[in-house]
Amino acid sequence: MMSKKNQKANQKDSNKIAENNYDPSYYNEDGQFEQGLAETHEQVSDDYHEGTIDRKLGKED
Repeated sequence: MMSKKNQKANQKDSNKIAENNYDPSYYNEDGQFEQGLAETHEQVSDDYHEGTIDRKLGKED
């Protein structure tokens, strides 16, 4: 079981990470966090633009 001291440290680290937002400059960064966030952003963007599983995009006209 994790000690209370470790839990508080992990919570602080989690809060620090959670406060960050994606920035397009992350594609050019070397840090693991920045690269991970850029990759996740790309994956979500690709899925969003792909549409639904049946390839329907948004409202039908």
